Amino acid sequence: METVNGVPVTDEMIQEWADEAERGYDVETLRKRGRKPLGDGPARVVPVRLDNSLLAALDARAEEEHLSRSSVIRAALRSYVA
Repeated sequence: METVNGVPVTDEMIQEWADEAERGYDVETLRKRGRKPLGDGPARVVPVRLDNSLLAALDARAEEEHLSRSSVIRAALRSYVA
């Protein structure tokens, strides 16, 4: 049986969703999806090779500051290019 957030989906739930869809949605009230933009526009993924010791140092800094790897890398790059 299919589930949504761990709750089994019933025929009644499906019918409620279908009825709601047929009534239409207010596009303005729907939640936005996707990642928030970074900086001045859409972000691009840029692969970077790191050796084990640099990656370990990056992870340690991220954990110490309660940030993600990406956040630490972006902060370091902003500091470097400033």
